[in-house]
Amino acid sequence: MKFTIEKQVFLKGLGRVQGIVERKNTIPVLANVLIEAGDDRATLTATDLEVGMKAAYPAQVDSPGRITVSAKKLFEIIRELPEGEISFKAKENCWIEIRCGKALFNLVGLSPEEFPFFPSADQSQAIVLPSAELAAMIEKTAFAMSTDETKYNLNGLFFRATPGEADTSLALVATDGHRLTKISCPISPSDCPELAKGVIFPRKGIHELRKLAEEGEEDIRLSFRENSAVISKSSTTIIMRLVDGQFPDYDRVIPKANDLVAEIPAEPFFHALRRMSTLASEKSKGVRLAFKPDLLEISSSNPELGDAREDLEIAYQGPEMALGFNARYLTDILQVSTDEKILFRIKDNLSPGLITPTDGKNYLAVIMPMRL
Repeated sequence: MKFTIEKQVFLKGLGRVQGIVERKNTIPVLANVLIEAGDDRATLTATDLEVGMKAAYPAQVDSPGRITVSAKKLFEIIRELPEGEISFKAKENCWIEIRCGKALFNLVGLSPEEFPFFPSADQSQAIVLPSAELAAMIEKTAFAMSTDETKYNLNGLFFRATPGEADTSLALVATDGHRLTKISCPISPSDCPELAKGVIFPRKGIHELRKLAEEGEEDIRLSFRENSAVISKSSTTIIMRLVDGQFPDYDRVIPKANDLVAEIPAEPFFHALRRMSTLASEKSKGVRLAFKPDLLEISSSNPELGDAREDLEIAYQGPEMALGFNARYLTDILQVSTDEKILFRIKDNLSPGLITPTDGKNYLAVIMPMRL
């Protein structure tokens, strides 16, 4: 196998697979990227058996073939090479020769026969999703995914399609048990039993899907095979194994009786919380929100450091109410908000808070209160 390829093209492709390759080295070949040359393109494939990616890039192929090589080491080498064309050649005993300018590298590879099979995907019945919209939906929900490996059914993002009278609504939901985010958008009606039932995309796969959605304007195509989701865009395909578990009934968690409503300017609220959290407990990051007519009093206290308080003008006409919340949970929501103001809905000082945009549509976040 021999081909030449532009450095920046090759570097971009290798950069994209770095987040997928297996780091634990339980199976050596999973730390490698499979490189295949043919039909004027070089195809890079990486997998950790949970999430896999395959993408093709233009190249001048002198002789076709396939080889695997350490993804991390190859990326580090290509990154340091001078600008220009790179010559890539597979030699006997799985050795690889890389030339660029006056630089020459010889690397030890592994047989491509050891690399896991990457299934081809039939996307003829795929659901089409606008990239920009999907990227925005993931941004507004993914931060609430659990990182606790024991809660495996919360270690991902829940996708569910619900048919309506005019169109089908796709909802994305994430929760870690302390907070919950949900966003929805209309999609073209389609017969997809997996989405109708609801599926959990793994956390690692969601990060790769978000990067793919943010890259270029072409639509994302989504389909399913066996217990995996297949996502394609342009010349890139991602296959991820779905989380095998039952996602909680999130509708029961969303408060229905939070009739005390405060309209709060989002950016001043965000910065005030950041300031107050500097004195909050490192472990709990707890801040106290005291709602008063047309005023929100934000405060934090730490016996070892001191205390702080800041007042914020808001639109609120309910009774005085004080609640404790994790400041980071609130700032995570405000950081992805695109609205000038948010609605903070409360019931009492022991019930969850509900945050929505001022138009109340499509997006919501639920936060459990905490004792301070």
